[in-house]
Amino acid sequence: MNIYKYPDRNTWDELIKRPLLDTSFLETKVQTILSDIKQNGDEAVRRYTLQYDKAAIGNLLVQENEINEGTGKVDEKLKTAILQAKENIAKFHIAQREELKIIETMPGVKCWRKSVPVEKVGLYIPGGTAPLFSTILMLGIPAKIAGCKDIILCTPPDSYSNIHPAIIYTAKLVGISKIFKIGGVQAIAAMAYGTESVPEVNKIFGPGNQYVMCAKQLVNKEGVAIDMPAGPSEVAVLADESCLPDFVAADLLSQAEHGVDSQVLLVTTAKGVIENVEKKIKQQLDNLPRKKIAEQALSNSKSVLVKSMDEAVELINAYAPEHLIISCRDDDKIVEKVINAGSVFLGNYSPESAGDYASGTNHTLPTNGHAKAYSGVSLDSFIKKITFQKLSQEGLQHIAMAVETMAAAEGLEAHKRAISIRLKNE
Repeated sequence: MNIYKYPDRNTWDELIKRPLLDTSFLETKVQTILSDIKQNGDEAVRRYTLQYDKAAIGNLLVQENEINEGTGKVDEKLKTAILQAKENIAKFHIAQREELKIIETMPGVKCWRKSVPVEKVGLYIPGGTAPLFSTILMLGIPAKIAGCKDIILCTPPDSYSNIHPAIIYTAKLVGISKIFKIGGVQAIAAMAYGTESVPEVNKIFGPGNQYVMCAKQLVNKEGVAIDMPAGPSEVAVLADESCLPDFVAADLLSQAEHGVDSQVLLVTTAKGVIENVEKKIKQQLDNLPRKKIAEQALSNSKSVLVKSMDEAVELINAYAPEHLIISCRDDDKIVEKVINAGSVFLGNYSPESAGDYASGTNHTLPTNGHAKAYSGVSLDSFIKKITFQKLSQEGLQHIAMAVETMAAAEGLEAHKRAISIRLKNE
């Protein structure tokens, strides 16, 4: 990791930059694939699946016998773990339901807001270097709780045209039966435009590589809703001398192993923390199966020594991390000053891994500084909130003067008359 000691504030903008990838070639390439699939449907999907996943797909939809076979291959211990995670995630998201409240803003004028599920949603589940079956829980569970009518799932097949058994099992567990063997840009295109096999959806959810993210942003420009702008995963750890270096090193590595374009950031007020954590990282790195990936991510990562905790929090808020771990003595007080973060983990015994899998919170979060304006996925992500109003004759009389006066001031005579004509009809 790159070490910075007491950086001046005028260098912070440079300090908090994420790793930059040359994406100038992306948009043209991705748009070509999107347009081809929009025009040629399943045929184009199969062609790109053969090209990129080396899989010759016949039926794009996973069949019932494949679901049963895949489910049977999942270890019972893993099934138990997934079930526990499912229960915690469901409990947390069910609590996000809102009761309908009718507000009488003035006599005879009643207003309310109703939550209505997004009718058709598409979930993208990466299945390359790491099959993210946990993301099915994070997306499928709130979609089911919200009451989405149609939920489809796309995930890339292996070269034998098979889907990872844990992905199949988890999808079945949460009640998703429409699973398609499609990955990458072709999956986003199929869900956005619809094909002979894949239904068109209203909103697309899920993480992915830079090609998938680019595809989501391009179809979003065409009117297909997406969960949020997102990029490579990241974590920031705020630590003082009370932290346990072994724990901090493990947290940083757990994020670094996601991908070569991931980034981790350590911010501390204690010089010894950086030195001790660096030592522990070197020790733990040797035992990681994804060591090479983590090493590349660490080369883009930073340890920053600052003068005070206030300055540390200010830097964290400027960075706006996807995940923030506060390994400090006064974590409950410090967190009150945090205003920009996707999800926060307090204390030495709250690793990011808990939220990634089973604590109950959602792990689909804003990255690349978008936590300054975006929230992570929640039940709200799968619903629309429609407002309603009902005015009685008395209510219209009470509000008429305000509406007529304001409409006239804006020069909108027909708006004014919509009130006046009703008053004359009394």
